[in-house]
Amino acid sequence: MSAGETEQADAAGGERRVAVVFNPVKQGVDQLRPVVDELTAEHGYAAAEWIETTEDDPGTGQAREAREKGVDLIIAAGGDGTVRAIAEGLDGEQIPVGIVPLGTGNLFARNIGIPVNDIPGAAKLAFTGRDRAVDVLRARVRREDDSTETEVSLVMSGIGIDAAMIANTDSDLKKRVGWLAYVDAGLRAIPNSEPFRVAHRMDDGRTHRSKVSSILVANLGYLPGNIELIPDAEIDDGRLDVVRLQPRNVWEWLMVWRRVAWENRVLRKSALGRQLIDLTGGNKRREVVYSSGAKIDLVIDGGPQEFEIDGEEMGTITAARFTIEPKSLVVRVKEQ
Repeated sequence: MSAGETEQADAAGGERRVAVVFNPVKQGVDQLRPVVDELTAEHGYAAAEWIETTEDDPGTGQAREAREKGVDLIIAAGGDGTVRAIAEGLDGEQIPVGIVPLGTGNLFARNIGIPVNDIPGAAKLAFTGRDRAVDVLRARVRREDDSTETEVSLVMSGIGIDAAMIANTDSDLKKRVGWLAYVDAGLRAIPNSEPFRVAHRMDDGRTHRSKVSSILVANLGYLPGNIELIPDAEIDDGRLDVVRLQPRNVWEWLMVWRRVAWENRVLRKSALGRQLIDLTGGNKRREVVYSSGAKIDLVIDGGPQEFEIDGEEMGTITAARFTIEPKSLVVRVKEQ
């Protein structure tokens, strides 16, 4: 235990407290327990309190329980859904959250540099990393029966083909190959996808109408496989990023793939590459359209569409409002 940690513990009138909110169905919990026991002793924490998530409550109530008990650190042991539920339960409370990825996608962890497939490394980072305040997206959605719900998003939410892809992902295949199962689902979903019309208004600007295959509202820019969907997305810039995918045929779907897998990932990293994009008209193509702001309102024409949040199927919706909550979640990340 360092001198600084000793001073913090003394100032608090005793040992600091940590709660581990864990998903019991994820593999790796048994491996995590002795690691946490060792780290709590090493860094001056009392024995960890382990709080199990349930099918009915994936982490929101557990985070509130930990908050009410006055813990100094929460460890989220699970997938993106567990982290998202904890963020919802904290509701802006600045208790640091360390993340130990136990899911398959782990998009949020990957985007902020948390070790994936390294339980001891991620657990150590939860105790020793620096605190970083990051933005949280809040989505208020309307269902076909006119009921409304509010959900938290940390990575990105999607309406249309990406949500249909997630809904059609084979669960057994996902267990075997992880995020690659989404690629399989995507290849099956694209040929059968039907574009839809959506009215969208950014902040308090004009309402526009577009015909899209998918519209995504994001807090982060990377997808599995190091695919950079949104080059300018920053997790703490106080803005949400919107991507409209609007290809009209197979060729334009190929142009979408070229944009995210080649131009964004490679060419935009250099001045020469950006000049090449300009020369070939890349910035004028309309298959992928970007925008950003603090709020976006969406109304779907012609019936409900599939909806997903952070890779989780969320049923169908007819309208949504997304807002950004700047720096409302504190996470433990690597030292710079």
